[in-house]
Amino acid sequence: MPHDPVRVADTRAWLERAASDLRAAEHATTAHPPLLDAVVFHCQQAAEKALKAFLVWHDEPFRKTHNLEELGEACLGLDRSLEPTVNRAVPLTEYAWRFRYPGEPGQPTLHEAQEALAIGRELLTVIRSRLPAEAAP
Repeated sequence: MPHDPVRVADTRAWLERAASDLRAAEHATTAHPPLLDAVVFHCQQAAEKALKAFLVWHDEPFRKTHNLEELGEACLGLDRSLEPTVNRAVPLTEYAWRFRYPGEPGQPTLHEAQEALAIGRELLTVIRSRLPAEAAP
């Protein structure tokens, strides 16, 4: 039986946005010097949107939030096997605001940016693997 086309389209839209954020993060690494604050911000955004895609697919409501722990807990309520990946992603939450405004201390390191990118890629891959192929962009 085919899946609900609206749910497929909504899930795909979230996954497309997540993938776009990862592309933006990857592109920011190629700047001279790399835009490390943009890298970590877009990795947080990609993780957030990937988790929201999973929740949308399962018709699980969520509030407007950047909190990856809150979103991750909702996802874990649906699939406990996501726990290792969700736990790795939760620390990215602070990148939704840290380094984004004047007065915030310092900049992320290259290592932080590379780790955030690896986590963002991993989470998107794991989420996609738990959704039907028709929902993939």
